[in-house]
Amino acid sequence: MFSQTSEYALRVVVFLAGQQGGAVTTHQIAQATCTPEGYLSKVLQDLGRAGLVKSQRGLHGGFVLGRDPRDLTVYDIIERVDPMPRITQCPLGLESHGANLCPLHRRLDQAIAMVEHALRQSSIAELLLEPGASKPLCPAHTVDKTTPLRTKKAAATRPK
Repeated sequence: MFSQTSEYALRVVVFLAGQQGGAVTTHQIAQATCTPEGYLSKVLQDLGRAGLVKSQRGLHGGFVLGRDPRDLTVYDIIERVDPMPRITQCPLGLESHGANLCPLHRRLDQAIAMVEHALRQSSIAELLLEPGASKPLCPAHTVDKTTPLRTKKAAATRPK
């Protein structure tokens, strides 16, 4: 139902929200979110154009979330990178239907509307606070900023 681009964008935003304002590099984001680095650049550009992420240049540069995660919804992310199409006219092009959807297409559009509503009610901050054993990212998703090629979990388990 959702594109790979939407999945990657959601992973990126959830990850950045969990960094509490600290800038992280493209490489760190790719590693933490299991997103191909080349494709990640495109996703970050889309999110940046929408003001959902910001880039910081310099020695401690990287990407940060552009909006408060409490005010940012799953719908905001999906709508920016790959909007869900609504059914406003007969998808079969039947002139007799026009904008008067048949029962099938009306129900399909109502289902899309319900999904949109649920996604609008899901803030990024809520996703981070929701209890449970699994988190919405890769198994080791906290980046060790002092060791750019490893996660904290991996760094903690490597021999000294």
